[in-house]
Parts: sequence; C-alpha cells; structure tokens
Amino acid sequence: MERIHGGDWAAYREAYGTAPLDFSASVSPLGVPDGVQAAIRRAAAEADRYPDPFCRRLRRAIAAHEGVPEAWVLCGSGAADLIWRAVLAAKPGCALVTAPCFGEYEAALESCGCELLRFPLREPFALTEDILWQIDRGLDLLFLCSPNNPTGRTVEPGLLRRIVRRCGESGTRLILDECFADFLDEPELYTAKGLLESALGLLILKAFTKLYGMAGVRLGYALCADTAYLEAMRRAGPPWSVSTLAQEAGLAALEDQYYVNRLRALIRSERPLLAHELEALGLKVIPGEANFLLFQGGTELAARLRERGILIRSCDDFHGLDASWYRVAVRTREDNDRLIAALREMLT
Repeated sequence: MERIHGGDWAAYREAYGTAPLDFSASVSPLGVPDGVQAAIRRAAAEADRYPDPFCRRLRRAIAAHEGVPEAWVLCGSGAADLIWRAVLAAKPGCALVTAPCFGEYEAALESCGCELLRFPLREPFALTEDILWQIDRGLDLLFLCSPNNPTGRTVEPGLLRRIVRRCGESGTRLILDECFADFLDEPELYTAKGLLESALGLLILKAFTKLYGMAGVRLGYALCADTAYLEAMRRAGPPWSVSTLAQEAGLAALEDQYYVNRLRALIRSERPLLAHELEALGLKVIPGEANFLLFQGGTELAARLRERGILIRSCDDFHGLDASWYRVAVRTREDNDRLIAALREMLT
C-alpha cells in the first residue's frame, strides 16, 4: 500500500506499540473540538439510518457560514473525495498543475487518462504571472492551491483575479483548493469566494480536516455557482458519501468560533518561532503562510526522527522536490520544542 500523504502513524503504532508525535499531518494541534466530539456521540444513536444523501442541514449551515447560496454547496467525504469527483465530472483532456502540489490532483487526473502538464515553481515557490501564458483554449482544467501544499505560499490576490479572468476567457475550469486558507492571518483577503458569481468555471475546495482537527471524520465541501457541474460531481461518486456522524460533526464545528480563534492565535505566534529555530539549526526554511513549514536539510532526517518517536513529512514524492525537503506542521510550543531539541541533537 503506497503512502503519499504523511508519516503513517498507524504503522508506527503497530511497530512500537505507542503513538508518535506527528508533525507529518498539517492538522490542528488542539485536537477535535469538544462540541464536535459530543455531536458525534449523539449522532451514533441514529447510525442505524442512512445519512441524508444531500446533506441538507449541513449545506444550509455552510452556505450561511460562507455567505453563498445553498445551491452553490456540495459536501463530500473530505477534499480528496471532491477532487476525484471534480475530475470525473469534468472529464478533462488536458490539465495543468503546479509542481510541487498536493498529490491527489495528479492521481485523479491520471486515473482518467488526462494529459497532465506541470508548471514548475522556483524557490521560494511563489506562483508567478508566467502561468497566465499556460492558460489557453487547449487547457480544460487548472488546479491551484492557496496556500499551496507543501510550500505554504499563497497566490497573490491580484494575480489570482487575473488567473480567474484568463480561465474564463479560455474556457478553462479552475479548481482552487483553499483548504489551508483559514489558517492565514487575513483569510478574507485571499479567498476567491467573491469571484464565484461572475466565474461559473471556478470551483473552490474547503475541508473541516485541518482547521478542526477532523482528519479521521472525513468531511469537506465545494463551492461553485455552476450548479449543473456540482450535480455532475454528486453523481460521479456513490451516494451517502458523508456519514450522519460527519454531518453532525460539521454542524457542531461551524458553531465553535472560539476554537478557531484559539487555533489562529496559536499558529500566528508559533509559526515564526518554529521557523526561526529551524533556521538557527542551519536549515533552509521557505516563508510559508499556513500552519506548516517547508524546509531543506539532510536526506536522512525523517528516518532518524522516526527513531526518536517523531514523524515529519518527507517531500521526496512531490514533483520539483527531492529527499532533502521536508514539511512540518506548526504545533504547540511544547511539541515544537521537542522537535527542535531532537533536530539539534541530530545536527550538532
């Protein structure tokens, strides 16, 4: 079984009988919110019934939360589920992704025989306006992620507007992954939600996975003004993709703004401190803006940290990176200090 998304905590637990300190998955270090856990326990009593296949209550709540019409919302079993549905519904002949980028874009595109083009990102991995030259009438689909995974770099708002406009002119569908956008200091400045009404070819992906620490629950959603495309996405996969437990968890999460505020404050204070400590060890750190950092070091860091009970994300399977690049989540001060202490011991 090929692993492409993290440090495989389950294999570690089977091997060592204990859970590792996991920096390989970029999810909230505060754990699952109490209200979400309570909602899941309550929903378990109704697990004998099929879930609402249209996620009606959850879609209404998401629409109110995002300030968009309910018809523009489609729920799925995490962002990965929606990525695959989006590709299957679009049936693209030619698609463009950045390199590096989240691996599920490429996997979904390759599964349908699509011609895959890559736009290389050069250090420090900021997207440039050169990508506009790659968007023409021969391009059916463009995947972008802001902040990008694994670099943590956002797409400059002015450039994003030009990309959306260019996609509209060329008939290219743009799928914009904003799953890490809520970790930004000012997320409202970087979202493309305000462009949805005028850009029918724009689809935005978001998830509860990272912000609410709900990776094991599997819940995400797509926003798009092209309701026919959303319906095609819904039909592109099996029904009941979102369990009753996940739907109730999402409803509870949307009500917990206190948790979100605590998490944003933690990331805002710990990210620069962690970056400084990594640089002090002689590691090259990319100035990321999300809840994780990309850095370059020796080629054996992940394996040696694993021996010390710490998992980090090796980035050798990202196009444009090699085995010397790693991604680490921003966690609590205690966790971050433990990571830095282990690295310091190894490097000095």
